[in-house]
Amino acid sequence: MSRWRDIKQNRNNSQNDISIKEESSIESSSISSRLRAFLTDTFLITTPIFYIVIYLIMGSGEAFAQDRTSGWLMILFVHASIILFFWLVKSQTPGLKAYTIKVVDNKTKQKISFIQALVRYTTTLIAVVSLFLMFLPFLRKDKKTFQDILSNTIIIDEK
Repeated sequence: MSRWRDIKQNRNNSQNDISIKEESSIESSSISSRLRAFLTDTFLITTPIFYIVIYLIMGSGEAFAQDRTSGWLMILFVHASIILFFWLVKSQTPGLKAYTIKVVDNKTKQKISFIQALVRYTTTLIAVVSLFLMFLPFLRKDKKTFQDILSNTIIIDEK
């Protein structure tokens, strides 16, 4: 009854309704475009780093097999540096750019902070290793991934 009275006396709260509609109108990009962007980044960024570390830095596959820990640490350090640089400077990796999507802060829809990027990168590694966490977007209505939830980021379509 109070809503009717507020409307009748022209005291409706239309600004709150508009802000709620605008906030809910920004949805995350499709799961398929995010997956394709991830695969593109894997081939464009990760694979060259992998081969450079194994064959140029360590010398051979046998040397890498003997000291896998230091090899993987080098690969992860270089990969993290490149990915974090792209996320912080451009809000896009080459794969995200190819599919016109970008990583933004969930609340402000602006560039993410260094802490958010670091948390997102770490939780992405965890999600890739875990089978259950990879299927999380299929179980959620908002299609958010594990790394989206923990880092408070979202991948949206670039406009």
